[in-house]
Amino acid sequence: MKLKHNINPVLLQLINFMIFVYTFVTYIPWYIFSGSRQAIAKAKQVKAKPVNNKPGGAYRSVNSLHCLASVLYPGCDTLDKVFKYAKTKFKDKKLLGTRDILKEEDEIQPSGKVFKKVILGKYTWLSYEDVYIKAVNFGKGLAVLGQQPKTNIAIFCETRAEWMIAAQACFMCNYQLVTLYATLGGPAIVHGLNETEVTTIITSKELMQTKLKEIVSQVPLLRHIITVDGKPTTWSEFPKGVIVHTMASVQAMGAKADMGNKQQARPVPSDIAVIMYTSGSTGVPKGVMISHCNIIAGITGMAERIPNLGEKDIYIGYLPLAHVLELSAELVCLSHGCRIGYSSPQTLADQSSKIKKGSKGDVTTLKPTLMAAVPEIMDRIYKNVMNKVNEMTSFQRNLFILAYNYKMEQISKGYTTPLCDSLIFRKVRMLLGGKIRILLCGGAPLSAATQRFMNICFCCPVGQGYGLTESAGAGTITEVWDYTTGRVGAPLVCCEIKLLNWEEGGYYNTDKPYPRGEILIGGQNVTVGYYKNEVRTKKDFTVDENGQRWLHTGDIGEFHQDGCLKIIDRKKDLVKLQAGEYVSLGKVEAALKNLPLVDNICAYASSNWILQLRGNWGREAAHQSSYRDAKHEQRQGALTSYGYCFPKALSMRHSGICIWTAHLEAVQLL
Repeated sequence: MKLKHNINPVLLQLINFMIFVYTFVTYIPWYIFSGSRQAIAKAKQVKAKPVNNKPGGAYRSVNSLHCLASVLYPGCDTLDKVFKYAKTKFKDKKLLGTRDILKEEDEIQPSGKVFKKVILGKYTWLSYEDVYIKAVNFGKGLAVLGQQPKTNIAIFCETRAEWMIAAQACFMCNYQLVTLYATLGGPAIVHGLNETEVTTIITSKELMQTKLKEIVSQVPLLRHIITVDGKPTTWSEFPKGVIVHTMASVQAMGAKADMGNKQQARPVPSDIAVIMYTSGSTGVPKGVMISHCNIIAGITGMAERIPNLGEKDIYIGYLPLAHVLELSAELVCLSHGCRIGYSSPQTLADQSSKIKKGSKGDVTTLKPTLMAAVPEIMDRIYKNVMNKVNEMTSFQRNLFILAYNYKMEQISKGYTTPLCDSLIFRKVRMLLGGKIRILLCGGAPLSAATQRFMNICFCCPVGQGYGLTESAGAGTITEVWDYTTGRVGAPLVCCEIKLLNWEEGGYYNTDKPYPRGEILIGGQNVTVGYYKNEVRTKKDFTVDENGQRWLHTGDIGEFHQDGCLKIIDRKKDLVKLQAGEYVSLGKVEAALKNLPLVDNICAYASSNWILQLRGNWGREAAHQSSYRDAKHEQRQGALTSYGYCFPKALSMRHSGICIWTAHLEAVQLL
């Protein structure tokens, strides 16, 4: 959607004429010297095809029609072999980077609250060789503490270099790594630790003091706590029998350990590498068992979609490593010689909450070329930049809007706009360091408006990925030259995807013009199942007559003519209304999330109303109440909530629902 301006029509005609002349004059040099014309041709190519002509036949990438990819490098069929290969190839190259904390200050806010602010130094780096030695010693140290191969060990820690070092140690020694989100509540943490019967947990000093000390007495089998960043000051809260170590001390044990003639148990491809617990948003967290071959197949498919991936790339890691998106992304980078600089949402940008005003955030210092994000972060960037645009002078704002609309038109044709990029969008691009060449979004659907905004203002491809923890994060990723919105790309070379009829929702793989149905993912990346949950495993995983393992995702998709997939609904997300129509609550949330009044949102259905809504609204919403009361509540059967109204008598259509906002704007969800 183009942005609206308020330029005089006569002046606008003159500007449009100048733009036309500029485009005409620069087209021939662009066509001769730019490589974009090849990208245009690639964007139009078919990217995936069905393996047969039967309805519901599986789609595969055109690069893997006859055989699905499963390994990155010949002979590297387990994660320890992949890292050893990378260590040998990139031995002295930088791998993991961390910023030093130079100073911490308490900043008193006008409200009286105290915020902790930090001033950070430069990144200090560990080479591939350094990380390998630390991981080997840590693995041996865990063995000294009594850890046995094929037994579970938990990591409950923020995203940082020590997380990856601990993970590599576990992969080498065939310990099954249990991952838990650092944001999980106490009951969910207790559930995960007790279900997996761990005796050792790796954590940080802060999480140990704030979360673990409150629930450690509820984990009777726990014997060892290993902190990655030094010991906390107090110990009295911990029950007898639990010993606290530092990561450095365990590594020192390993360095001194004499393993003698004892043969270290190396993993085989089918061994479990990670038991990854979900966020528990739909109930008790489930542990997904991911084998070595599952992860390797997944990162093989992901790496194929990132052109020219190599030693020149820098990836910024700040998403939770306990999430399959971040873990997979970092393993892709590690296996290709990239650098990984660590960050956090609180220190990511210059304006982040923990960065002291006037000092630099992590993206400014690191200047990454690769970045992964989730829609919530992208939506916030979009809203923040647009708020800045609205604060500009009339001339600046109209100049930005003209450049934005011009570039939108050009990239829809596959053309580049170097002049706009350097003159208009350079400052916006610098918000992420200025050198991002690929931005990958996953974890949830990204709105078309936000995706197009990121394409334009950050001057780089914004790829959408689709995958689940149960598919080792792999499924589809859009190609870098595909600038369409709303699609998630073609199947990766490691997997195939087919659509299963869902009669209740009215989706069939024989639908025209596009086949539709529940998305099933098949391939070596499809995981083993759920830990100690055979009933759910049998429900979500099936094996066909050819021995292919399939994951039933519960998502509804459609394949376009070029083989790209579009997610159109979700079985659990669809709500059947009183009139018999289906509405996707996810679409409602995605559309309203970008409104200036909305900070966050949750839509849900009720048997008494068509739609109800609860969310966190901006302060401006409070000023809309009298306007709302006068204009909205008079409507028959209306339910108002925080400035938004959903008329009960509103006409419904199968394609969506029309809702009214506090500004009386109709939002059509198609």
